[in-house]
Amino acid sequence: MIDNTRLQHQMKFLLEIDRLKRVLRQIIITDQSRQENSAEHSWHIALMTIILSEYAEPSHIDAFRVVKMLLVHDLVEIDAGDTYCYDDQARENQHERERQAAKRIFKLLPKDQAYELQALWEEFEARKTLNARFANALDRLQPLMSNYFTDGKAWQKHGVKRHQVVARNCSIEDGAPELWQYASRLIEDAVVRGILAE
Repeated sequence: MIDNTRLQHQMKFLLEIDRLKRVLRQIIITDQSRQENSAEHSWHIALMTIILSEYAEPSHIDAFRVVKMLLVHDLVEIDAGDTYCYDDQARENQHERERQAAKRIFKLLPKDQAYELQALWEEFEARKTLNARFANALDRLQPLMSNYFTDGKAWQKHGVKRHQVVARNCSIEDGAPELWQYASRLIEDAVVRGILAE
């Protein structure tokens, strides 16, 4: 066995985060064959950062920091589970459940790395920095796109209405105004097509 405490802590953390692959989200993948898991969601929006970073407002974000934030932000779902964004009752204690999960999961790492990942998670949650606002914009846009391109399956399953989708996603504009224009067009077209209730 390797006698390196730092490496042992890192490996324990890496094994723990593998559990994110088991956390199912309400979103359906675009071929409509199954639900997306949270690890896939994190990967997808991290890659979206690379492709869409030119739409950040203002454009001088730290794309690498945004990618790190997006890869870290849902690790808390290992303990807290995925909270469906349109389930008001489940969202009541979401922050506390996720805060406790962050504390436990990041504590598995050596202190310097635990501190860094905790800080990234808190920055994402606070949405005060340019990087966090852009990260949150992508975190909102990705499921909106999935809903739209799966003919609103999850929206319909949960009886979601247009005003809820607008309220949930209008903050995209804070981090990426042009992406909010795109999202708005998707929402309006979804209503016209009858895949999102008015």
